[in-house]
Amino acid sequence: MPIEVRIVNRSANDLPTYATDGSAGLDIRAFIESPFIMQPMQRAAIPTGIFIELPKGYEAQVRPRSGLALKQGITVLNTPGTIDSDYRGEIKIILINLSGEEQVIQNGERIAQLVIQKYEKVNWTLVEQLEETARNAGGFGHTGKH
Repeated sequence: MPIEVRIVNRSANDLPTYATDGSAGLDIRAFIESPFIMQPMQRAAIPTGIFIELPKGYEAQVRPRSGLALKQGITVLNTPGTIDSDYRGEIKIILINLSGEEQVIQNGERIAQLVIQKYEKVNWTLVEQLEETARNAGGFGHTGKH
């Protein structure tokens, strides 16, 4: 069942949309006056012209678009970025050009995707010791290659 999210669109671009019926993420577009040239290893906050009002208990996760990453080497730097339910500013996407060449971002280009997620709040219980498991503190390759 879809949730209702209030949205303001100050761009001339479409609202964020699902590319297919099975898509988890909504494609969001750049809202820029002219093409933006990204130098290799350059990072930039790209405006979208989109403002949202999420219900309490939800976040919007900002994730890269796989085609942009594979074809141009452009990805979202802080992925997944989190847009909290009490944020009311413009959504800006922090992109980085990981390719060895200049890359151009065009107005209206799909630059990232938003995944809307429900989350739970935590109440910490301070203890002196945690329950043991078979794994315990093993991590970072603990189980080896199979």
